[in-house]
Amino acid sequence: MSTRAAQHRARRRARGRGAAAAASAGVLVVSGLAGTGVLPLSDTGSAADAMVPRPDPAGESHQGLGRPVSEPVIADDRGGAQANRRTTRHPLPSDSGTGRRVVYDISAQRVWLVRADGAVARSYLVSGSRYDQVAPGTYPVFSTSRHAVSWHGTETMEYMVRFTRGDNANIGFHDIPVRAATGRAVQSLARLGTPLSDGCIRQRERDARALWKFAPVGTPVVVTA
Repeated sequence: MSTRAAQHRARRRARGRGAAAAASAGVLVVSGLAGTGVLPLSDTGSAADAMVPRPDPAGESHQGLGRPVSEPVIADDRGGAQANRRTTRHPLPSDSGTGRRVVYDISAQRVWLVRADGAVARSYLVSGSRYDQVAPGTYPVFSTSRHAVSWHGTETMEYMVRFTRGDNANIGFHDIPVRAATGRAVQSLARLGTPLSDGCIRQRERDARALWKFAPVGTPVVVTA
């Protein structure tokens, strides 16, 4: 073999060893980045998914699963107190019972908090079920929770007031849920008045808080069509 041919083969072997070393180093770098979270370990899951709370079979409260400290502020929440004063002028449905009670009208997507003397303490728009899961009638409040989690375990809500049971979970009133994985509300305040939920009745947070205080266990809830 000529000296020139031998030198050429030696250079090729050296380049091959260098390429292999670079590829090996690249694998180590990618593995290291995946281990630190800079790159995903796979595209089928995430740490956020693993942290989603599991549903409670009984549908009862889950302490500590409320909204994040930095609750998202929705622009149309401004001026809500004045808007609420106006909604008290909406007349009660004619077949909504008597005495202290909560009235929920499905077709109007509206709630009234009614005092014992028949005066309306508060009235406002809500977002009820898309599936007509609650039949008209009178139901007693049977459970309340300051914090709760959805039956599928992916959303949290506050000021839960339960009055009946659906196919998958208890049904009641609460504020607009927040996705556990992202901390973002599932709907805007502007869409209250439209049925959007899987069963419960969603409310503006301050309205949910007012109903939670107004309706302890045993309070009648009158549902009209």
